[in-house]
Amino acid sequence: MKFLGGLPAAVMLAGTLLATTAAIAAPKTTLVVGMAAQDVGKLDPQMAVSTIDRTAVAWMFNGLVRFAPGSVNPATIGPDLAEKWEFSPDKKVWTFHLRHGVKWHGDYGEMTADDVVFSLNKAADPKRSAFAGDFAAFDKVEALDPYTVRITLKHPVPSLLGIVTNYSGGYIISKKAYEALGDKFNSHPIGSGPFEFVSVTPNQSLELKANEAYFRGSPKIKTISYRFLPSNASRDLAFQSGELDLEFGIADQTWVDRTKKLPHAIVDVFEPAEEAILNLNETQKPLDDIRVRQAIAYAVNRPELIAWQGKDVSREPKSVIPGGNLGYVDAGLLPHDIAKAKKLLAEAGYPNGLTIKVIHTQLPGMLAQMQVVQAQLKKAGINLDLQIVEHATFHQMIRKDLSPIVFYSAARFPVADVYLTQFYDSASTVGTPTAITNFSHCKVADAEIHAARTEPDDAKQIALWQTAQKKIVADVCAVPLVETLQAWVRTDKLDYGYDLKGSLSLGPLITETTQFK
Repeated sequence: MKFLGGLPAAVMLAGTLLATTAAIAAPKTTLVVGMAAQDVGKLDPQMAVSTIDRTAVAWMFNGLVRFAPGSVNPATIGPDLAEKWEFSPDKKVWTFHLRHGVKWHGDYGEMTADDVVFSLNKAADPKRSAFAGDFAAFDKVEALDPYTVRITLKHPVPSLLGIVTNYSGGYIISKKAYEALGDKFNSHPIGSGPFEFVSVTPNQSLELKANEAYFRGSPKIKTISYRFLPSNASRDLAFQSGELDLEFGIADQTWVDRTKKLPHAIVDVFEPAEEAILNLNETQKPLDDIRVRQAIAYAVNRPELIAWQGKDVSREPKSVIPGGNLGYVDAGLLPHDIAKAKKLLAEAGYPNGLTIKVIHTQLPGMLAQMQVVQAQLKKAGINLDLQIVEHATFHQMIRKDLSPIVFYSAARFPVADVYLTQFYDSASTVGTPTAITNFSHCKVADAEIHAARTEPDDAKQIALWQTAQKKIVADVCAVPLVETLQAWVRTDKLDYGYDLKGSLSLGPLITETTQFK
């Protein structure tokens, strides 16, 4: 037998075969995701408002409590950074007992009550949070010891756990990291979740790696490449070629039907439904005239929008908050009627129609929806002059009250108070110190929205929410368009580790159990 380098050739060959077999058998550990985006926006989770950002921050951060992975049902809320909690009989004082040994990403040490106090106070600060209005009922947040936090409310709220869950302002961040990084925290976030920030290459990708010290265990996925691919066609081709393992889809029946036919593809359509609404600024001409607002409402053809998007991915709204919310009611939306729309415009002094300049996002799905609405309104003589901007710029501009009509698509924690407060409470009006997303400057239902928050009787509380919805519809603060479910596609080799029925981050949660089969 011939020897090679002192070893028999047969031994060398066997070793090579074993190494090759091991390499073939080794599981894939890099997840490549394609997102419909030009770039990432803000990765500070309490400032992340777009789907692009929300999806990614959910992989990096935790709340005091969390929805069970794959669920948006409040009944599934359970422990996250807090192991247990209790509350006073009047539900105004809540005490949370934190996990011991939770590590921040990088060299920022252990998560303690000081981080929780800092995070929730920051979340309540409109200068440092996009969700400050959610925390209006907070009186004080205190660290009783390194692992115990007490929250005292000014008055009971419909769902305190919904405010401190792993969503929006409820994410907990590292105080030390935020103070050290300053403005850089927006682009270099430090969390405690299963994945941690590595880098961002503008207009290309966000790179993450596994948090090997994650308190629920080391993730099976070791790296995530979150790639920015605004073109629907480019994302689809990248998925078909195997370049992507997971793709942000198109909430369109044709796309769903076509994609389901691809080999090794699983299309996930899941809750929550985002309700797309035209928010009409009642303080700006010509929208200060209710007849013009009514004309827009009559010109919108919701059944046509459903037919355009498809029955699997959309449904017709009946109110100014999404269906499935506690307190939802059929609020009596105005039906499609072009003749009535034209008559109202003429009565308002616009017999030959009118033109309104509208700022809108270039995000493909939202742009396509708006273009359908644009065509519908044109039939009534209402011309929308769309000023198309990049998605992050769109969010900045509409929050400066620069567009008289704001197309906004959103899902929120599924209790009527949250959506009503953020979009229709005058305290949430954009351009004010307590601004959230009241783009219409609506104030007609303030009394009911405020009263419902502290109403102890469940039936009376729901009745107040329902009255608020009917008032908002009657005043035409906003025109509901369509409720759209989330649609993503993944390779059949990707196992989330749970049954995906819903995700408030609007994208699949990638957890420590997610893996390739």
